[in-house]
Amino acid sequence: MTIQLSNAELALLSREAKAFAYLALTMADGTPQVTPVWFDWDGTHIIINTARGRVKDKILKKHPMVAMTITGADPYHYLLVRGRVVEETEVGGYEMICALNEKYRGKYEFARPPGQVRVTYKILPERMSAH
Repeated sequence: MTIQLSNAELALLSREAKAFAYLALTMADGTPQVTPVWFDWDGTHIIINTARGRVKDKILKKHPMVAMTITGADPYHYLLVRGRVVEETEVGGYEMICALNEKYRGKYEFARPPGQVRVTYKILPERMSAH
C-alpha cells in the first residue's frame, strides 16, 4: 500500500525536522503504554530502535500493531500514524541508534552499556493523517 504524503507531512518525517514520535502500544493487560522515541523514515517505513528486552521490544514482538503521533516544533501540526511492524532485526542495530543519535544530538557515537543488544523495528504505516 502506498500512502501519498503532502509536503508538510514529508517535512515532519525528514531528518532535518528532528521531530519526535510518541509510540502507543498495548500492554498484556490491555492498558496503553506511550513512549517518546527517535525515528527515521526511509520513504516507506518508520524506523525505530530500542534495546533488546525493554518493554517496547517485548510488546512489539507479541503485538506488532502500533499507533504513533509525530510532532515537530509546532505542537499544533502533527502526523497520526497507524501501522504494523513488518521487520525486526539486531543486524545493524547499534549503527541505527548511532545514526539516530546523530540526527537528534549531532554526534554519531552512542554510549552502549556492556552487553546491550540493539534492535531495529520497521513499521509500515497503514494510515497516516496530518493535523
